[in-house]
Amino acid sequence: MTSFLIPAFLLLVLVLVLLLRPFIFPATVEATSRRQMNAAIYREELEKLEAERLAGSMNSSDYEIAHAEMRQRLFQDTNEDDDRSVMGSSKITVIGLCLFITVLSAGFYWSLGDATRLVENNAQQPMTREGVEKMVSEFAVKMDKDPSNLKGWAMLARSYRILGRNEDAARAYEHSGNFIDSDPQLLADYADTLASNANGSFAGKPLKLINQALKLDPNNLMALWLSGTASYTTGDYKAAIQTWEKLAKQLPPGTEEARSIQESISEARSKGGLPSTAVVNTKGIAGKIEISSALKSKVQSGDLVMVIARKPGERMPVAVLKMAVSVFPISFSLTDALAMNPSMPLSGLSEASIEVRISKTGMAKAEMGDLISSAQIVKLGTSNVRLVVDQVRQ
Repeated sequence: MTSFLIPAFLLLVLVLVLLLRPFIFPATVEATSRRQMNAAIYREELEKLEAERLAGSMNSSDYEIAHAEMRQRLFQDTNEDDDRSVMGSSKITVIGLCLFITVLSAGFYWSLGDATRLVENNAQQPMTREGVEKMVSEFAVKMDKDPSNLKGWAMLARSYRILGRNEDAARAYEHSGNFIDSDPQLLADYADTLASNANGSFAGKPLKLINQALKLDPNNLMALWLSGTASYTTGDYKAAIQTWEKLAKQLPPGTEEARSIQESISEARSKGGLPSTAVVNTKGIAGKIEISSALKSKVQSGDLVMVIARKPGERMPVAVLKMAVSVFPISFSLTDALAMNPSMPLSGLSEASIEVRISKTGMAKAEMGDLISSAQIVKLGTSNVRLVVDQVRQ
């Protein structure tokens, strides 16, 4: 800040000196006064009047009248008390210019940005991963020297998680001690870190941390997701569905997160052979997906099942459900949470055109070789739709 203000002040002084030089260093020759200027002007006028008389363009009588009037005006204009030079008061001029330039400079300074903000903006450079790694490493060194700073260890753990260094994050969380015991989000993050290090297993401490987080905050999104995932990985699909449905109620319909959780719920229903729950308040569509015996051999484990709902007569999907292929029949449920556009929910339709596509790539656009069903137009609220995949897209 000081390094900016000092040069700026010196520059302002230099500008003022250059502008006010005539007033600060006045000329050695005395400036012409107002009386002297008036006398010079009338002297010139009198000479012109005399030239006109000699040329004969003015008679003696007119000349005497004009000459008398001009002498009278000359006497009046030169008989003034104020005989200061035409330049006026240099003191007032200097003060006025100084104030004007100072106020103008201050106005530009405050309107265009102060020095601190300019310096900060210039100092900001795109942060690279190497730069982040360096900052985190320096922070880790500081924490090694201050092991009692539990909050700092928790911050270091989250930094390691962002960098994908889960083993280092787990050690940092361990050092944070009881600081995280009252924070459900940190407990969930710690559980996720431990599960990642255990190849996705939530057995033991990760599950204990998840339950502790849900006890503190039953609606914590991360803890609910991890709890459902833990149930899913152990084959308890019913518990996973119940937990994820609680999570889905907290997500804005039509968002990517809402669609993802609905797809996970549908996949859990499919793997568990659980029927779709009845669609309440006529806001969705549910049913089962079957496949013809002739096409069963064409389905592979990596294929994706997509249930697509459209407004009858239109090509743009209103809602799309994606899930991994499993044992047929597969249960599905379409709700507003799967809407492609939150402003155009599925519940806004009285009926919808429903079809199924089994894709090798999961691309939104249908491709040659995809397995498809015929489209059916069903009313909203229907819960026993039966879709049969019996065609190959040519």
